[in-house]
Amino acid sequence: MVGYDLNRPGQDYSRLIEAIEAYGTWWHSLDSTWIIKTPKSVTQVRDELRRHIDSSDELFVAELTGHAAWSGFDQTSSEWLKKYL
Repeated sequence: MVGYDLNRPGQDYSRLIEAIEAYGTWWHSLDSTWIIKTPKSVTQVRDELRRHIDSSDELFVAELTGHAAWSGFDQTSSEWLKKYL
């Protein structure tokens, strides 16, 4: 799971989003929260994505255990979560 806050007003998210999408298998239905599927470690992902944000920004990367519950997402999002979590 990747979460971030870009703290400077008017920041451009495009480089960070392109870097996240480059992992290939990703889900993004919440504003600043992504789930990616990658064999890389959380440290590797953090270090790769950190290159695309400012030093004042916040970035959180965590490995998900496969157990989750959700509500309010459309069928496509729910199917992705069921398949990849």
